[in-house]
Amino acid sequence: MDPTQPTPPVPPSPGGPQPQGWPAPGPYTSPGMPYAAGPYGPPGGPGPGPYGRPARPTNGLAVASLVSGLLCCVPPLGLVLGLIALPQIRKKDQAGRPLAITGIVFSALSCLLLVLGLVTGGFASAWNGFKEGVDEASRSKSPLSLRTGQCFTDRGKLEEYTTEVTVVDCARPHDGEVTGGFKVTGFSSWPGEDAIDAIAEKRCEAVNQAYAMDTWLIPEDAWAYYYLPSSQSWRFGDRTVTCAFATEGKPFSGSVRADATTLNAGQTHFLKAVNPIETVLYLIPEDDPDEDLSANKAWAAKVRTAIDAAHADLGRRSWTGAAAEPVAALRKDLAAASKEWRELAAAADADAYWEAYDKARDPLPGSASARTALGLTDVLPEGGGTSA
Repeated sequence: MDPTQPTPPVPPSPGGPQPQGWPAPGPYTSPGMPYAAGPYGPPGGPGPGPYGRPARPTNGLAVASLVSGLLCCVPPLGLVLGLIALPQIRKKDQAGRPLAITGIVFSALSCLLLVLGLVTGGFASAWNGFKEGVDEASRSKSPLSLRTGQCFTDRGKLEEYTTEVTVVDCARPHDGEVTGGFKVTGFSSWPGEDAIDAIAEKRCEAVNQAYAMDTWLIPEDAWAYYYLPSSQSWRFGDRTVTCAFATEGKPFSGSVRADATTLNAGQTHFLKAVNPIETVLYLIPEDDPDEDLSANKAWAAKVRTAIDAAHADLGRRSWTGAAAEPVAALRKDLAAASKEWRELAAAADADAYWEAYDKARDPLPGSASARTALGLTDVLPEGGGTSA
């Protein structure tokens, strides 16, 4: 062997120690690596499969227990499902133990709250509150949807453009009561708010008078009110004017309705006879006799005409029962009042007018006794109406 050539390595003895060079090949090693990890990972690693050992299935009852406990819809159900799930999880080596325990805890708390609610009545109170809320929401309406006879509260407090009102029982405090309505006709295009307002003022007055014939029912601070179409609602076909009695002050309770649906024939006849007196009394001139004597004398003549008409109308009906005597007494008072108002209408000057006015105004006959006998309102609203 040429001494200049390197000495070839001596093959190792099978199974013998290796003084130098590479480790002996074997089934678990490969040249140049101290450890060979096969496609299944190192010894003691995950089981077969490229992604390791298959995950344990989650117990379905544990999931159901958690959902029932969180939703609080059927608290006992979540508690029962959780208690059943725990032994199944242990026996079948399944996942979901934390879910079942959480479901049990929340269900137990829900059951406790349920018992406390039933004992203290809290659920009844909550349910009543819920029903009231739903009821109020169902009664919230647009003014366009109001109907005759409905009482309402106005969230806008009767501002110029109200978008929402709430219908309430007329026995409860309310801002207004619908007396009727009508459709605006005769315009091919939006006529303007002033034009509709003028129509509404005239027609709603007649609607209100027909709806509330017993004027003593109308609260002192209630006045004629109406909802008009806006230029926007007009474009969508809205032509309705809704008439009402309303107040911007303290809400009033009770209905003011007194019409053909609530009055009998005797009551209707009586009110039609005496109401014109009240109507004309409210037309008193703004200027007193010292400033405009002729206007005041003309007004006095109109009052006398209304008094004479009431006297005649009451005499056209045969009054029987409890109403006969008080109505007869009222007719005598009206006849006496007619003479006083005739002198007032004929006053020569302002001084004579004032003197006659005191005599005519003070003994203006009352109708409370006749109203009582007829079953009508016999208490005059404070500051409202007249004694006639």
